Amino acid sequence: MTRRPVDVAFTPAVKAAQERKQSREIYERMEMGKSIDDGLAAFIGQVRSFYLATASANGQPYIQHRGGPPGFLHVVGEHALAFADFKGNRQFISTGNLAENAKAFIFLMDYAHRQRIKLWGTARVIEGDAEMEKRLMPEGYRARPEQVIVFDVEAWDANCPQHIPQMFYADDVQLALGEREQKIAALEQQIAAFRSGK
Repeated sequence: MTRRPVDVAFTPAVKAAQERKQSREIYERMEMGKSIDDGLAAFIGQVRSFYLATASANGQPYIQHRGGPPGFLHVVGEHALAFADFKGNRQFISTGNLAENAKAFIFLMDYAHRQRIKLWGTARVIEGDAEMEKRLMPEGYRARPEQVIVFDVEAWDANCPQHIPQMFYADDVQLALGEREQKIAALEQQIAAFRSGK
């Protein structure tokens, strides 16, 4: 993976705050990922939801949730991600923001494994490309694509797991419970057969 000194998030004001709060020395030599390596691609491939942050031309921030089945967020290059943007509440705040300010941020969270990834970059909306929408649509997923959003990664970083609550998806828990019930039923049959002498 290509690394780069932290210059995306650590502005002069951030560095001044780190100096004042005595953490600057810890982060002075920190580096971020620049390209999407195999580990990051695997993490992205399992994501079921993420948060996309944009801002208007005057800097008003906005965060929007995006969700879908694993694999709905695609790695489309060494420095790029893309996803089919499903029809939703039709406010188009992110779309409008990106029309006047391409700066964007993606926050990926894996609650089950208590991991998080931050990605800085720019994003653009692609409308009217039915072929691209089809290619990015998760197979069998009941949603309608409205457009495509392509996110060009400038830098990324993984956070520590501190303070991340461990949570699991309900369907994963249901699957694990189903497997456990099957094992219990099989063991009960073995016990019953043993007791009956069969």
